[in-house]
Amino acid sequence: MESILFLLGRILFGGYFLMSGLNHFAHVAMLSGYAQSKGVPAPKLAVIVTGLLLLLGGLSVLFGLYPTIGALALLLFLLPVTFMMHAYWKVQDPQMQMGERMNFMKNLALVGAALLLFAISQPWPVSVNF
Repeated sequence: MESILFLLGRILFGGYFLMSGLNHFAHVAMLSGYAQSKGVPAPKLAVIVTGLLLLLGGLSVLFGLYPTIGALALLLFLLPVTFMMHAYWKVQDPQMQMGERMNFMKNLALVGAALLLFAISQPWPVSVNF
């Protein structure tokens, strides 16, 4: 039962990042404009690189393949994005500030979950192993 719950959690967690990565590539122009509005240097390149981190991390978690590298990729995405893109303390409009605060807190929870991945013995149950 634990293996099934762990697999279900991996599908949900990894799938979230996989879909986000695919979204990055489906909407490069739109996300580049958003990144530029937040002061991100080389916004188009940033969207592509972060999309790759999301895909790598999501697939890694989903399949349990090199999970340490996958968790690291997710952290490399989440930490800068959380503080650069969701800096709610810089937002004046109360509605916008609330949205940014929610995204900031959500990302911190995702950082916590990614850190937990380092504590799980490898190889993971029900994983692709080479």
